[in-house]
Amino acid sequence: MADDQTPPPADHAPASAEDQTLEKLLSETQARLEEQRDAWMRAVAETENVRKRAQADLSAAHKFAIERFAEGLVPVCDSMEATLAAAGEANEALKSGVELTLKQLRAALEKAGVVEIMPAIGERFDPNRHQAMAAVESAAEPNTVVSVMVKGYRLHERILRPALVTVAKALENKGGNPDLSGNLNSN
Repeated sequence: MADDQTPPPADHAPASAEDQTLEKLLSETQARLEEQRDAWMRAVAETENVRKRAQADLSAAHKFAIERFAEGLVPVCDSMEATLAAAGEANEALKSGVELTLKQLRAALEKAGVVEIMPAIGERFDPNRHQAMAAVESAAEPNTVVSVMVKGYRLHERILRPALVTVAKALENKGGNPDLSGNLNSN
């Protein structure tokens, strides 16, 4: 009696139609499996990208959470400095109280990451940190700070308010053209 379950001999002739159908089905299944694996890998990568973006957003939110608050305190510093400048020697007790308050305010701002932008006279104009309010003819090198009207402030690397400055421009001769002769003493 022959066993129906015995495998065909190794030197079996071409595969039957049923074997070919099974092989085709297997290859299609493997292709679908590879597509699903690829889609899964892309989903994992996208999830990781979203996680990293969320971490960066959270970090920025923590870093700049006090931005509006700091922007509100900057004019307070300005007012206190103006009060000190106007007070002179008139009332020494008031002046010392305002100085102490201003010192504490500056310390609190600095602790929060708020830094003054106070360009030096002659410093190169930087449009990322300074705002030119006027350009004046000056013996100074063109595009350098001639005076500071109002100091600026930044929170970490963000500008809360640029420093308001006057910038030097080249001297002009009588024809209205820049004087390129190099002699700055002549009119």
